[in-house]
Amino acid sequence: MPGSRVSRRRFLQSAGASIGAFTIVPRHVLGGRGYTPPSEVITRAVIGTGGMGIAGHVTTNEEGAPPVTLAICDVDAKHLAEGMKKAGRSCEAYDDWRKVLERRDIDTIHVATPPHWHALIAIAAAQCGFDVLCEKPLTRTIGEGAALCEAVRRYGRVLQVNTHFRFENYYAFGASKMLRKLVDSGLLGKPLTVRVSRDHGFDWKLKMWSGRTDLSPQPVPAELNYEMWLGPAPVKPYHAHRVHQSFRGYWDYDGGGLGDMGMHYLDPVQYILGKDDTSPVEASAVAPWPAHPDAAGLWDEVKLVYADGDTIILKSGEWGAPDAAGQPFISGPKGKVFANYRTEPAGLFDKLAAFPDPPPLVNFETAVRTRQQPGGNVNAAHRSCTLVNLAVIAVRLGRTLKFDPASQGFEGDEEANRLARPPMRAPWHL
Repeated sequence: MPGSRVSRRRFLQSAGASIGAFTIVPRHVLGGRGYTPPSEVITRAVIGTGGMGIAGHVTTNEEGAPPVTLAICDVDAKHLAEGMKKAGRSCEAYDDWRKVLERRDIDTIHVATPPHWHALIAIAAAQCGFDVLCEKPLTRTIGEGAALCEAVRRYGRVLQVNTHFRFENYYAFGASKMLRKLVDSGLLGKPLTVRVSRDHGFDWKLKMWSGRTDLSPQPVPAELNYEMWLGPAPVKPYHAHRVHQSFRGYWDYDGGGLGDMGMHYLDPVQYILGKDDTSPVEASAVAPWPAHPDAAGLWDEVKLVYADGDTIILKSGEWGAPDAAGQPFISGPKGKVFANYRTEPAGLFDKLAAFPDPPPLVNFETAVRTRQQPGGNVNAAHRSCTLVNLAVIAVRLGRTLKFDPASQGFEGDEEANRLARPPMRAPWHL
């Protein structure tokens, strides 16, 4: 519980007032040029060391510097060994994430497992007093996202999803902050339409992350605890294509290309439109139907409509009709923005100096240190992940869905509500 957890940083701060004159303090604690005091290092445990876990979250503990990665965890012994090799000294290995949460010398938990584990681990981490950096998509379902928001709020923690595109110049259409300012200025008018397609630089990777429908059972490799890898997901016979990187192609664990790329692409769009506190009221998709019950596949278009008429249109470019050439990225009744910064009427960006900037965005490290909520905090991340999950459900069901952003449920649609809040396999539960 948060009240019982004493971090190394707080211990050092409180102990400093009572250190006697004869206490010997290591040189790197005293600071000075070339030294970083351990109290200034935000330490981490990384849960999930395959793919992005080892590439983006496990840092090497350098000689002569305070260690950063204090623990790593994976249910695949080979991944765990690779993670330990990269982390180096002062790092401990675990094969059960619950043991990691018993540590009291770690500040943050980095969740880099497949998405069907994200919510359970992040909620437990918040309950134990840790701040969390979670890989995308934030959660596999809408219900899991709502439960995670409640846990982060209840336990007073910081959580950010690991997609930084609302902070940076996004390759497809420039600076998110500049486009947010343009939308806020009213120069484009309302309602707005945003198109997210290959013509605008967005590759949805549908064929790459399509699941297979011809899987035959295979022996489980000796290094993999497949039971723990499945966790809350339904039991399916092991096949190598179901696990590790290609897990994205199966609904039980992720959402195909939507799950992989959706939050990267849609989180900045949500920020630009100023929709961090709400969700669309309608979702529809053009896709092959009926969808396969296990394997994610192809789709042509997804349309997400908000109560005020703002609309996001996703075009895959991998199935169905291609998007019409020359479409604007953002369009409204008074103006348009194209992917090459061209505007109609010309010079819209030149007029922005007269308008206020949007509030600054706080990054994860600053939020952990100051206890401010980060840009892309858990509530905003949940709403952008809800865009992904609405799209997935629309593709799977093949009909127009009516969604209530307040209750976060579907009006009179039990089939859609079951996909938004599916049961977990015992003994796992929210």
